[in-house]
Amino acid sequence: MMIVGFTGTRAGMTSAQKATVASYLETLDPKTVHHGDCLGADADFHGLARDAGFYVIGHPCDLASQRAYCDLDECRKVLRPLVRNENIVDSSEFMIACPKSKTEEQRSGTWATIRYCRKKVHPLAIVWPDGSVSLENWNL
Repeated sequence: MMIVGFTGTRAGMTSAQKATVASYLETLDPKTVHHGDCLGADADFHGLARDAGFYVIGHPCDLASQRAYCDLDECRKVLRPLVRNENIVDSSEFMIACPKSKTEEQRSGTWATIRYCRKKVHPLAIVWPDGSVSLENWNL
């Protein structure tokens, strides 16, 4: 069983993204999942992971106002957002990313994490707002 990491927008996932991510979690059946314990998509992902019964590890950032304070099985050290995001990637074997649009943004933690995955040639599924998926560095 694999280790899945997640990154997503503070705006939260669309219903189409939630359905696709839930399907991926069912297919991948990870041993553990990692997320940033942030409001929005991280909290949405946490709910999906909990519903599926997975062990959840949180990587909170040092911006307390952005924390979701999810009920985690394990909580990693509080770090700056971009460092935390890199730790999520480095702790996983496969990343799921849910950006809020198909347009890459420079000042976006989600897009910074996607760029880090690409730089590391890390397996990645980008789940777009319409629920469609772009797979990079992975064959399912």
